[in-house]
Amino acid sequence: MNLARTLKTAFARAMAGMTPGAPAYAELVRAAQNPKFGDYQANCAMPLGKELGRPPREVAAEILERLELGRMVARGEIAGPGFINLRLADDWLADELRRVEQDERLGVEPAAQPRTFVIDFSSPNVAKPMHVGHIRSTIIGDSLTRLLRFLGHRVVTDNHIGDWGTQFGMLIFGYKHLLDRQAFDARPVAELARLYRLVNTLAEGTEAAERLRLFPPGHADRTDAAARWERFEAQLERLRGEDPRVAALAGRFPVAAELSAWVAEQSRQETARLHAGDPENTALWQTFMPYCLAELERVYERLGVGFDHWRGESFYNPMLPGVVGELLERGIAEISEGAVCVFLSRDRAPCLVRKSDGAFLYTTTDLATVKYRAEQFRPDAILYVVDQRQSLHFQQFFEVARRWGYDRIEFVHVSFGTILGSDGRPFRTREGGTVGLEPLLDEAVERARKIVDGKSPELSETERARVAEAVGIGAIKYADLSVHRSSDYTFSWERMMALDGNSATYLQYAYVRPRSIFREGRVDPVALRRDPPPIRLRQPEERELGLRLLRFPETLEEAAAELRPNAIAGYLYELANAFSAFYHSCPVLKAGTPEERASRLVLCDLTARTLRQGLALLGIGTIDQM
Repeated sequence: MNLARTLKTAFARAMAGMTPGAPAYAELVRAAQNPKFGDYQANCAMPLGKELGRPPREVAAEILERLELGRMVARGEIAGPGFINLRLADDWLADELRRVEQDERLGVEPAAQPRTFVIDFSSPNVAKPMHVGHIRSTIIGDSLTRLLRFLGHRVVTDNHIGDWGTQFGMLIFGYKHLLDRQAFDARPVAELARLYRLVNTLAEGTEAAERLRLFPPGHADRTDAAARWERFEAQLERLRGEDPRVAALAGRFPVAAELSAWVAEQSRQETARLHAGDPENTALWQTFMPYCLAELERVYERLGVGFDHWRGESFYNPMLPGVVGELLERGIAEISEGAVCVFLSRDRAPCLVRKSDGAFLYTTTDLATVKYRAEQFRPDAILYVVDQRQSLHFQQFFEVARRWGYDRIEFVHVSFGTILGSDGRPFRTREGGTVGLEPLLDEAVERARKIVDGKSPELSETERARVAEAVGIGAIKYADLSVHRSSDYTFSWERMMALDGNSATYLQYAYVRPRSIFREGRVDPVALRRDPPPIRLRQPEERELGLRLLRFPETLEEAAAELRPNAIAGYLYELANAFSAFYHSCPVLKAGTPEERASRLVLCDLTARTLRQGLALLGIGTIDQM
């Protein structure tokens, strides 16, 4: 049962004869922030009183009189200018907890009207190693997938990978000019990653050189460009000494800027030849793709993330001329200075769907995905889990899609903020480069292993390695999912791995505690669930824990409605704190009576199951010993 939804429904019925807007006012029922005000608080009497031209306390009294909640509520009180405070009846809570103990879904009812969602998330460029910039889209999208599926919706996940861009031109250039054949034959994925990094490094001096040419001494952009150029020269010098192929290539150019400009231009030309269907480049692309995809799949498997479909830019590329042609034919787009544009309004820049040189854009590809997904999956909504810096793109793209006829689909940009370093800037390596995702996961597991070795030396080597992987990967995920997705957050190993703070490690340990009680007491939790004993909520800590447990369904509803995994994370942290207070104040195995012991065992079991299910919705694993 969803406590909040049950109360809101009852309030809507109570106010139905007072105002046509009763359902909207009923949404003002909330869990009380302070226990001294009861368990739930309704703030509907003030705005309703204003609408009716009556004193709010008088309106609140009438609502209470009309309210029909049976034995669910012990008492309702009017406070202040017209707040309605409700305290749930202890006997009713106890009965509800006993019912939930027998329910595999912990009281969470499937959606009465299931919807079909397509979720577009992660979307890496496949020729590059994944980096920290991919983590937020990947784990937020995965968590929303898990949540919506658990609530009974049909979810189709689509990893819209970048498999047709400039990065492949860089790989092809690197393969032709800088390949270590022996390394490629032995470890193709590692050699392709090396080639991409190498060519990218050789090409990245171009922008810095151009900025040095454009901006005068003392200008901030020139200062930054000078620092970047200095780093480029140092990297080039190192590479010349390490790789004879780089030395030979660099020897063809009198100055480093010419080398960098040539590499960048050759990479663009190799991309253009690929897109034009050049047989050699197409064959190389087909050679690279299986290796690139296998590498991505390996990282996703480690993260516990899966997709129903992998549709790359190359899949949609043949559809793009048809998209532009249909937009022109229907008068949605028009030709302006050789480019094809959709003019959204007079005061906004047009949305380009084809450049004057004939090249297509991200918007064109995104429109092709809408057409394909609408025909294949018939979604009610498509969610795009993408960095908030792409907001303008999605505003324009959504508007064009609706004009094109897809106005019955709900388009949602599930935006998110940036991961910051301790300096308040986007998270980077000490050398200023992008942090690789897999090295980050490796370090998390290594740090977790130190914690596990110190806490549980009695575990076997295999078991400690398994626990360290779950704790390390969980720490990375929870640090991200515990903050509102639209917020930036600062990366901190200390906070991430804390045993006594708002961290995955703390929650995983909170799960271990009740499980250890069952092991120590030699109690079978499955047998307990078949025929739960009566629940007793005599101590404040027992009641608080029981109430928290029953709020799980409403938390999931809120998280799904707002597409906010952090609502689940916040709930789990509060639940773990409530269990900690219960654990220290209410003996379980040494309870005063057998009845009290049995009751508290049910609360322990429900806590463990709820923590496990909640963490699973965040994509975080639990372990029985830690």
